[in-house]
Amino acid sequence: MSPNYIIADYANPEHAKVLVELLDSYAQDPMGGGEPLSVQVRDTLVSRLAKFPGAFTVLCQLDSEYVALANCLTGFSSFAAMPLINIHDLAVSESARGQGLSQGLLAFVESEAQRRGCCKVTLEVLENNSVAISAYKKFGFLPYSLDAAAGDALLMQKKMPMS
Repeated sequence: MSPNYIIADYANPEHAKVLVELLDSYAQDPMGGGEPLSVQVRDTLVSRLAKFPGAFTVLCQLDSEYVALANCLTGFSSFAAMPLINIHDLAVSESARGQGLSQGLLAFVESEAQRRGCCKVTLEVLENNSVAISAYKKFGFLPYSLDAAAGDALLMQKKMPMS
């Protein structure tokens, strides 16, 4: 059976359940940090995504089982004065890897970006995640650079205290 890609309905209990399960499985993978999602995140993730403007999740179903997701957030490119989509999480369950599902997720997100009039799709990847980097490059993603002399952009963070 071929994979089916859909935008999750955050109000659908089945979609909400598999979204949390797939993301938790990814979080426990070394490339996702190696730790399960906290109870607080598991309990609030879907409702908070539903309230976040421009957030959407693509689910992939294969043989009646949900096996992959892409959590996406709409952003804005000031240099292009246009919206963009950032793939914040892309996860394929371990049992479904190697079947090209990440390429299908990326194609679905690209189609959604075109439909929304976006100038680009962005994502982050750990520098030692060679499997993901290869998949992203195969789809046409490249490191971000404005000028070769300035080098590639780096993703940096500063965590805020949680209340």
